[in-house]
Amino acid sequence: MPDHAVSDDPDVQAQLDRLATLSPGADILGLERITRLLDRLGDPHRALPPVFHVAGTNGKGSTCAFLRAALEADGHSVHVFTSPHLVRFNERIRIGGQLIEDPVLARYLERVLDVAEGIGASFFEVTTAAAFLAFAEHPADACILEVGLGGRLDATNVIEHPAICGIAQLGIDHQAFLGDTLPQIAAEKAGIAKTGAPLVTQRYPQSLFPAMIDAVTRARTTWLPMGESWDAAAYRDRMHYRDEQGRIDTPLPRLPGAHQVQNAALAFAMLRHQNAVPVSDAALKAAPLWAHWPARLQRLERGPLLASLPPGGEAWLDGGHNQGAGEAISAWFTPDRLDGHKLQLVIGMLANKDLDAYLAPFAGKVAHIHTLPVPGHDHHPPDRFAAVAARWKIGATAHERPEQAITAVATAEPAPRLLIAGSLYLAGEILRLNEQFPD
Repeated sequence: MPDHAVSDDPDVQAQLDRLATLSPGADILGLERITRLLDRLGDPHRALPPVFHVAGTNGKGSTCAFLRAALEADGHSVHVFTSPHLVRFNERIRIGGQLIEDPVLARYLERVLDVAEGIGASFFEVTTAAAFLAFAEHPADACILEVGLGGRLDATNVIEHPAICGIAQLGIDHQAFLGDTLPQIAAEKAGIAKTGAPLVTQRYPQSLFPAMIDAVTRARTTWLPMGESWDAAAYRDRMHYRDEQGRIDTPLPRLPGAHQVQNAALAFAMLRHQNAVPVSDAALKAAPLWAHWPARLQRLERGPLLASLPPGGEAWLDGGHNQGAGEAISAWFTPDRLDGHKLQLVIGMLANKDLDAYLAPFAGKVAHIHTLPVPGHDHHPPDRFAAVAARWKIGATAHERPEQAITAVATAEPAPRLLIAGSLYLAGEILRLNEQFPD
């Protein structure tokens, strides 16, 4: 789908305008276009520092954040490529740990677009090529790459010799591209497996074993699943990790939610089963508290958007938009955490997402649903949310702008527990309006 990326920098915006004109304006999978594009650029993807390649339906971005935190805690310089961005396009590309600066970003986008004529490269493919070019021309100790969509045919999968590959939680999402069943989706995600790079994964049901085994057999590598090659659990306010190298216990992740223990543990397993970049136990112990990943159960500050919330009110933001995300987010809001309250839910969701599957885990926890559009994207209309609210015997109100929704929530009694959810695009708009910019 179109990304609608904009920039306050005129030089960056000029290149984004070129990209909007050049690209097909839709998600397209396949490695032919990115391979041709990189060939014209001198194959920069073959000159990257050791690559940590991460796929998954949910949790891959958080896993990348834990990887980066551990590597940087040990003093390593790290390039990072993630998507999508929330507020600024620059968030997608970190050079040596720092967000790419506007003049540098404009220059790399220009270099890629100057050679892209006739290829029909997508927005994501051009962005990937720009990131690889920047990473190849700046020294670093490691490179973390988050898969954009799927794995097997994702533009990042041109990497031939990663240090290690990891797959986070799997779930139903992007069915038009990846298939309608978990085994089909698992096969696409496992397509990142490469010779010489172990494939480290979360714990999966046995129905997904054939897809994993087939992928590692084709790649002539090994599969290291949670529960067999390594394991982790939260116990007495600590995270306990173990593998054949031994045990390590760390603080619980600063990122909220029990699911973040699994994401941190996946990052640990990836780091401990590769030999390209040494990482100390001390760095692993620091990583859970260092890692930060915005719009994932993020506690919002009282910025301009939320200034009207009454004393005692709380606001949380999460961009998750599928069943697995709904289950994880809902589980965070326990009765103790809600302190007798129910949630005021402000939500907007893209039309191609399963609204009912996402919302189902929240039944009984929501006092009122406030709906918002997702500007620039096809999204579920208010009546779809109203139907859910009717089943739950609660109210639903449609708003055109976030400011209106927050004003309505601010009058709720008692002091509201607010969750803004359903879309990373919406999450980015909320952060912008509240002046909480990812850094």
